[in-house]
Amino acid sequence: MKRVAAPAVVIAVVAALIGLLIYGLVSKGDNRSLDDAVKQGKAIAAPGLTRSLPVLDAAGNRSLASYKGKVVVLNFWASWCQPCRTETPLLEKLQRQIASRGGTVLGVNFRDTTGDANAFARKYGLTYPSLRDVDGDLAQDYGTRALPETFVIDRQGKVTAVSRGQVNAAFLDRSVGPLLSS
Repeated sequence: MKRVAAPAVVIAVVAALIGLLIYGLVSKGDNRSLDDAVKQGKAIAAPGLTRSLPVLDAAGNRSLASYKGKVVVLNFWASWCQPCRTETPLLEKLQRQIASRGGTVLGVNFRDTTGDANAFARKYGLTYPSLRDVDGDLAQDYGTRALPETFVIDRQGKVTAVSRGQVNAAFLDRSVGPLLSS
């Protein structure tokens, strides 16, 4: 009897641990409170405003706070991300259109190597600045789990639009244009 009881106890304990693991993963879920606030028309302060990150292909660090007073299209990207490659020419075109109107695209290179990120920026002729989020801390502030993701931030530092996935011209026109006019 003791031999039969021991495997049954082990199986029960393993099943309980697996159940707890699954519950923990499911209950945590994605942090989409930022998305929910924007959908409800609430403009909330951009997370991580003072988080200082290294500038890609330049010396020093910058924070999102240094762009206050500008409309910022904050785009999380990586060289290995295929949708990022697809949307980059559109973001570069947007940068050329909004730079003289008080706006900027601000790339955030997510957990990428410096060499790969610099090669990507050269390949696509990026003129907009990019910061390096080596540890993914800024991405975590935004609830970013998959790339690309884009957040539109108004001149007061409030998030007004969110795109979880590849952006398109309609999203950019709808979310950036009105902010540049005001």
